[in-house]
Formats: sequence, C-alpha cells, structure tokens
Amino acid sequence: MRNRILLLMSLILSCTLAYAGQNPEVLWQSGNDCYKRKAFDSAVFYFEQIAAQKPHNADVFFNLGNAYYRLNKIAPAVLNYERALKIKPDFADAKENLQLTQNRIRNHIQDVNDIFFIKWWDSLTHPVKAGTWAVTALVVFILIIATMAIRRFGLAGGIHIPAQVAWVLGFFWICFIVLAVVSAARTSTNNTGVVMQNDTPLLNANLQGKPITQIPEGTTIAIVDEKDTWLEVRIPDGRIGWIQQSLVEKI
Repeated sequence: MRNRILLLMSLILSCTLAYAGQNPEVLWQSGNDCYKRKAFDSAVFYFEQIAAQKPHNADVFFNLGNAYYRLNKIAPAVLNYERALKIKPDFADAKENLQLTQNRIRNHIQDVNDIFFIKWWDSLTHPVKAGTWAVTALVVFILIIATMAIRRFGLAGGIHIPAQVAWVLGFFWICFIVLAVVSAARTSTNNTGVVMQNDTPLLNANLQGKPITQIPEGTTIAIVDEKDTWLEVRIPDGRIGWIQQSLVEKI
C-alpha cells in the first residue's frame, strides 16, 4: 500500500513538473527572472520554448532579441527583432533595438531607399492588415446594399441618394478587396530572411567564380527565388545573387 502511495505521488509530481515546464506563463516568468539575473543563456532557453508554442507573440520575440543581444549574438538578435516587427509593425521598442543591433554589424550594408510609392504600397499591403481590409470591404459592401435599398424603396423624409454614391462605394469596395487579397497573399509567403553566418558569399547565377560580395551576419535580405539548396536574394544595397539556404533563417 505504501509503495502504491509513493508511486502515485511520484506520478503527480512528474505531471506537475511537466506542466510547469510547458506552461507559457511559467516559462515567461522564468525567462524574465533569468534575464534580470543576467543569465541570458537560460533566458533564451525559456523564451525559445514560448516562441515555439506562441509563434505570433511579438513580445516573446522582442525578449528573445534582447537576450541574444546581451549575448552578443547579432544575427539571432536581428532575426527575432524582425520577427517581432513582422507581427507588430508599429512596435517602437523593437524598431529601436533593431537599429541599435544593426549598428553593431561589421561592414553593415546600407539600405537603398525605395521609391516612395513602393514604400507606400508595401505599407498598405503589410500582412497584418489583411483582416482590416477584409472587414472594411465588408462594411463598404453593406453600405452599397443599404444605398441600393434606399434608392429602390425610398427613405422617410424624402431624402434622395444620387446613383453616383453606389458607384463610388463600389469602386472603394473593389480597392479594399484587392488590398485584402494582396495582404493575405503576403501572409502566406515568407520572402525575407536574415543571414546567420558572417562573410557569407553572394554568388552569381552560375554559382561559380569570385563572389559578388561577402554578406555580414545579421543582414536582412529579400528572398527572390529558391532552387534546390540555394536562395536567390536581394541584399540591402539592391544587388542580387545566390547564397546557400542553410546560411539563412527566414523571418
């Protein structure tokens, strides 16, 4: 009988510890405690577990970036700040810390400023805005139906709604539908990444000869195409070439 009680207590204890080890709130507290004690390796361990369970939590990736930054691991820090900003584009602290981290990259490749309307379009079709545009399109569609109903059956007080109103609303409805579709498409694609190894060679199309340049670790690149174990990428200064897929972590 005593052995059975001990066995039962052991099982309960094991389940409790397992639950604590997987509970995001417990992991979050443990990670923050380790960070405050400057045990940054342990903080990374806990925050990585949370990130695996909650891949859409910007704060987790922000904390991960901070822990990696304290460990002087530039590429992982950039990667996690970028992931935080992908989820929450207006995350001011993540933007600031990303800039600080990028300033520590040796031979940092400076961005080429995009034409204003490209930046404008990228901002409008950011993946996080897909839901906003879809809801807006739905609201406009309801207004179109209401406008047509009022024109057909009239309104108390004899208020007249011109036919052009429905046409204008229809135009905006189409625009919002397009924005929603493009934003949703960008959500399903992962076309950016971070170079994780220093002095990664950027090769030409035939993957031979002298490298176009050496890419420093922590550089954020745009992925243009994939072929076998290679990625065609565009680096911040606009040059395009090929690098090994294993040297890049997608954001």
